[in-house]
Amino acid sequence: MSEAFTPESLGAKVPVVPGEHERLRQGALGLLDISAATMANIGPAMSFYFGFGFLAFTAGLASPLTIIAAGIAILFLGNTLSEFTKVLPSTGGFISFIGKTFGGRTAVTTAILTGAGYIAAMASVIAIVGGFFQTIMQNYHVGGLQSVPWGVWVLIFLAFAVFMMVRGISISTRLAGFFFAFEMAIMILVSVITLVKFHAHINFRPFEPKNITGGFKGLAAGFPLAIYLFIGWENSAALAEETNDPRKNVPKAVFTSICIMLVAYTFFAFSTVVGFKDNVGTLTTAAVPFLSVAREGFAVLLFFAFLAGMTSTLGALIAGTNSQARLIFNAGREGLLPSVIGKVHSTRRTPMNALFVFLGLGVAIIGIWGLGHIIGGPANSGSMSALAMFVESSTFGTILLLIVYGLSNVALPFYYKKYHPDLYKPFRHAVLPAFGVLWILVPLYYLAKPGQPAPYSWYPYIALGVLILAIIYATFLVARDPGIGDRVGSIIADE
Repeated sequence: MSEAFTPESLGAKVPVVPGEHERLRQGALGLLDISAATMANIGPAMSFYFGFGFLAFTAGLASPLTIIAAGIAILFLGNTLSEFTKVLPSTGGFISFIGKTFGGRTAVTTAILTGAGYIAAMASVIAIVGGFFQTIMQNYHVGGLQSVPWGVWVLIFLAFAVFMMVRGISISTRLAGFFFAFEMAIMILVSVITLVKFHAHINFRPFEPKNITGGFKGLAAGFPLAIYLFIGWENSAALAEETNDPRKNVPKAVFTSICIMLVAYTFFAFSTVVGFKDNVGTLTTAAVPFLSVAREGFAVLLFFAFLAGMTSTLGALIAGTNSQARLIFNAGREGLLPSVIGKVHSTRRTPMNALFVFLGLGVAIIGIWGLGHIIGGPANSGSMSALAMFVESSTFGTILLLIVYGLSNVALPFYYKKYHPDLYKPFRHAVLPAFGVLWILVPLYYLAKPGQPAPYSWYPYIALGVLILAIIYATFLVARDPGIGDRVGSIIADE
């Protein structure tokens, strides 16, 4: 038999596609897995516990209407993500979608904005994991543990989360799904008992537009807070490579998760308002309104509500890091970010470097935030709580993510016109994304408008600085490596 002649046998150098050998474990997850992971990433107990009081303070008695409006906005975004995934399932998610549409510079810029936004948002989750456990210890006066700083608990629970994520996507995703199921069961139980106990106060006032504080202005002002309740809805897209039949399952997971969370949040908000007998003033002065409602039920109910909050923060930490670290992992293996980030474990097929970089930067943000408060002097010492960190860091992260969401909506019609003109449908690929852009502009304005107290007044300028630096870096990188644009979105999840 004659020897086959190949480029290798002749001594030629064969070009290697970046990331060709850095594949995740394909087909490891099913529809239920990624749906549960997405909702665990949203963290309904965590988000609702710490967000609804602020939302009610801004929007008033009819705050459930603000949640409904935010859910509709997220559904527009869900359409955009689903339409992209049907034709370009990619672990890169929005980075691949936007970059494939507008080219290498935009891809690199989007990778930096997305990474920075998610890392800032995850820093808030990392902090609240320790802070909430400290709250439990203090509430139940557990020996000397109540005096342990929340930063110590952060490191302990973070080590546990990293251990689970490094073991593999299947086990960590299912653990996050279990945590989600537990928190949902407890929150539904508390809400039902509250409605039964305070049934005399059940009415439809929370759904009447006239009861929104300040009318449309109040609705718009509370919109960013309501939007944040849903952050994490896009989790399943980054798990596309590890999902069987991602072109169908990811869109199903996206819409299923958004709809379930929309109904759940509306129900929780309504029951909480009923539990406070429509007294918004009392509701907004409670540290965690939902826990106050649970306390009105049974003592054991409050205990389980605390546990639900704890499992929610852990589930959000695991599910969120799993998906969001994969975004920067994909950017690394495609050359948009340093290639060391784009490596996987040889046997577990987990993106270990990306996981460590992602969480390491999140912890660094907490450290810098704490150092800033210490340097600021005694006047600032009272705000060095995990809750303060949660609110401040998540707000900044949301600004960057809203920019990315907006860009993805703008990109959708151009992508289909350019790559799939035969599949282009004006309503689905142009009209709905246009509505998505309009809905995003409202919370973006209220997060960036002048006159806010520090540090919120700094965030628009910091976000602008991140954007400018990202553009400069992208311009330099593409000039040095013009082939980046061709590699964006080149690693298809199901191929």
